[in-house]
Parts: sequence; structure tokens; C-alpha cells
Amino acid sequence: MYAIKFLRKQPLRLVFTIGGIALCVILMLFLFSVYGGVADGSVKYIRENKVDLWVLQRNATNILRGTSFLSTGHGSVLKSIEGVEVAAPVLFVLVTVKKEGKESTVYLTGYDPLTGPGGPPEIVAGRSVRSDDEIVLDRSFAAKFGYALGDDVLINDETLVVVGLSGGTNAFVIQYAFITLQKAREVIGFSGIVTCFLLRIHDSYDAATVAETIRDELPGLEVYTHDVFLRNNIREMEAGFLPLLYTIASIGAIVLTVILSMLLSINIIERRKDFAVIKTLGAPIRFLNNAIIIQACGISLAGCAAGLILFFPMVTVIEKLSPEVSTKTSVFQIITIVVVVIIIALISSWFSLRRLRRIYPLEAFT
Repeated sequence: MYAIKFLRKQPLRLVFTIGGIALCVILMLFLFSVYGGVADGSVKYIRENKVDLWVLQRNATNILRGTSFLSTGHGSVLKSIEGVEVAAPVLFVLVTVKKEGKESTVYLTGYDPLTGPGGPPEIVAGRSVRSDDEIVLDRSFAAKFGYALGDDVLINDETLVVVGLSGGTNAFVIQYAFITLQKAREVIGFSGIVTCFLLRIHDSYDAATVAETIRDELPGLEVYTHDVFLRNNIREMEAGFLPLLYTIASIGAIVLTVILSMLLSINIIERRKDFAVIKTLGAPIRFLNNAIIIQACGISLAGCAAGLILFFPMVTVIEKLSPEVSTKTSVFQIITIVVVVIIIALISSWFSLRRLRRIYPLEAFT
């Protein structure tokens, strides 16, 4: 009650402090939610295309920031290897999409609809491609640039019809688009080229044994199991995004610590004589310490509550204004942020308690 009484003495300052904490909470939660969206959109294509083996050029370990060039000749050899049931070719290439004088870039994915693997992980509207004059766009990309089912898309003077919208294909800075393998080769002007092969192995064969056979038959290639290749891409995604996330989140945490420390210190300075009187009356130091800690934790929890109330409407508005911003929020993220804020509150209390210890009982008589 004594801690609450202190806080009620300055309601405007309390409101501004809670607002500042709420903004820091929103910033940190937004960063982690964006990371969740990026992590899902960057690797969902790989996760959902469940094949036994991924075959790429030896220098490539992933498809997010790796380069791999293979030929249809490699595919012929792969299909002839004992145990290989399906060897699906896929071609990835960055291309420019033009619409009404505006240009944008997509991660064009050419695959063979007849073989199965390599297509969109999820169709949220329409259907997958069936012919060379069709394309499936990521739904966030379509929303941002105003594409709908049945619209024409211009890529390198090639006109394609939007027949479907995909989900789980938004990698934040780039979005996937899907066409047939033949059309992808026409777009880049090279025939017989692919990026990788997605292999399914007969149930009666061991994938590791088949992988060793491929390495012996085609020494210029590297073979990854599905789990290993997924981890490679996750690691590549994290290497490009996590440092930025941690830097900004750390700045937010520092700002939050400064805000709380300043508020608590100012409260102690303004009521220095009151604290001296309390010490003179024989109040144990634990009582005063608890009052400061309760203030810090109470303000922090109020800021967390305000931040959570504002966060979800704010995210809804942001995603409508910028469809390429995809967020994914979980209960674990929320709990983590609240725990971090409480820890920051305790650290801020520690800084403020040092000032409280410098108040002497005799100051009550000055």
C-alpha cells in the first residue's frame, strides 16, 4: 500500500512511464513476432516439400542465399541410380515483375507439376499451375501490388495468368512465385538448367546409402537429407536476421532500464525526507526495499498489460498497410517478454536502492 501511495502522488508521470514501458514491450514483441513470421515464411517451402534428399551443387548448402547450377543431364543420372523413385528438378531465380510502371522482385520457382515436389507449400486461393502460361503468387505479394486471381503478370515480356495464391511463402524481404520449370527456363533464357533436385527414395532402400552412391556417381554434387537441409536454411535465415533483432531488442531493453531507473530515483529524491523519517521510526530496510521493488514491478506489469492491449490492433493495421510484413506471435514470446521486463524492473530497482541506502535517519531533523 505504501508503494502504491507513492505512485498515486504523480499520476501524470505514472501514465507517461507506463506508456514508455508499453512502447518498449510493443517494440520487442513486434521484433520477435516478425522473426516468427520470417522464420516460418523462409523455410516453410522446404519444410512442407517433404522429400528424402536434396541434391545441389557442392558449393551450395541452402537455397536462401546459396547458388547452385545443375543440368538435366544430372537428372538423368539421378533417375538411373538404384533406389531413386522420383528426381524432381526445381529452378530458383530472382526476377522482376512489372505492373503499371512499378517494378518488384520475386523469388521465381520453376517446377514440374507432373512430378509433384517443388510446388507451393500451401494454396490459400485458386489452384496450382498446370500450364506454362500460369503463375501462383504469394498472397502478401499479391495484396501489396494489387494482384487477384485471373490478373496478368508481366515477367521479362512474358505474360502469365495468376491462377493461385500461396501461403507460407513470404520471406519478408522477398516472396516466392511459382511457374512451370519450362517457363522458368524461357524467362531466364537458358534451357536444361536447374538449381536442385528433390529426391524420393523407395521404401525398401536406405536414403543414406543412396546419398553415398550419388556422391560417387556425381562427385561435383552434394546431397542433404531433408532434416539437414532444413537446418541449413534455418541457420542461414537466422544469420541474416537475428543480429539485427537482438541489437534493436537490446536497445529497447536499455531504454526501458533507464526509464524505470530514472522514475524510481526521482521518487526517492522527492521523498528523501519521508524515507529518512521512516528510517528514524525504526522501519527495517527490507520494508523500504520492498516498496521500491513493488513500485518497479507494478509499473512494469502495467506497462506489459498496456503493451499487449495495443499490440494486436497495431499489428493488424501494419499488416494491412504493408502486407509483406508477416508476424507470428506465440504465448512463449509473450511470456518471455514479460519475464524480461520483470528482470529489467529488478535491475532498475537495484540501481535505485543504492540511492535509498544513502539516506540517513538524521536527515529527518534537517
